Amino acid sequence: MKLLVTGVAGFIGYHVAERLIARGDQVIGLDNLNDYYDVRLKEARLARLTGRAGFEFHRLNLADRDGLERLFADTRPRRVIHLAAQAGVRYSLTNPRAYVDSNLVGFTNILEGCRHNGLEHLVYASSSSVYGANTRMPFSVHQNVDHPLSLYAATKKANELMAHTYSHLYGLPTTGLRFFTVYGPWGRPDMALFLFTKAILEGRPIDVFNEGRMRRDFTYIDDIVEGVVRVVDRVATPNPAWSGDAPDPGTSAAPYRLYNIGNNNPVELLRLIELLEQALGRAAQKRMLPMQPGDVPATYADVDDLMRDVGFRPATSIEEGVRRFVAWYRSFYAMG
Repeated sequence: MKLLVTGVAGFIGYHVAERLIARGDQVIGLDNLNDYYDVRLKEARLARLTGRAGFEFHRLNLADRDGLERLFADTRPRRVIHLAAQAGVRYSLTNPRAYVDSNLVGFTNILEGCRHNGLEHLVYASSSSVYGANTRMPFSVHQNVDHPLSLYAATKKANELMAHTYSHLYGLPTTGLRFFTVYGPWGRPDMALFLFTKAILEGRPIDVFNEGRMRRDFTYIDDIVEGVVRVVDRVATPNPAWSGDAPDPGTSAAPYRLYNIGNNNPVELLRLIELLEQALGRAAQKRMLPMQPGDVPATYADVDDLMRDVGFRPATSIEEGVRRFVAWYRSFYAMG
């Protein structure tokens, strides 16, 4: 099957492309290789895909409407896995326009490309950030999520609404995946595990927000990839039981679905640091700080729908995941 994977030089996009190529799919990879974080890491991921049978790469910005129209027309993918976005909660506080360009304008261009080229299925990255001010745990796709706490979260919620509109108006099957704190080899340098590892190895203190009492549903990259691939193979369909009298946010009378992909097992930040110290064989110097604007104290994914519909729930333990990440980090950066 021929698939377009956007954000292919990114953390999740790279791993998804690897998995698709390995099973024999044709992957059209798109990325703009922006400098939100170290471009060399993106280039290193991309280098592991370049030259592989069934892979082609296009450097393109999501906001380039004409370029995307040409890409869809020339390559004719059957399905799209849209993982490109401007990421980061804290960055959205100081660079809001980057999120509008990538996450709103860019997503509109993806939707239009799917609509006008008869795509079978659009799977796109949403985020656990959409739960915002919600405190009822675990977070469920059947809860309303109308109180985002960052512009990043608001753009991801907007993506879900935009996707539903296209599913309703044009019959385009869309599935949104709310990822929960993804970590693992080839991860993002702006995420806590990466930042902590680098600082500890360099003998610098780490910033521990909310005095370490944050709880996150850390989800290992292999589990994320398994969920994405299973979902893209299962084209979204209407829910025949959906009713406008009691509208279910997670499904629709249109071919539209939402799923959480999380480990279903939240871990306190101090526990993550403890495991990291064990894996590195070094103690962290902790600088305890208050919770930052835009952050939420806890995340916890209800994955019952994912299990019911695609037969999978993430299961990699945080202990195993941290060990694998540290082994990769030491190897990639050649540190003892």
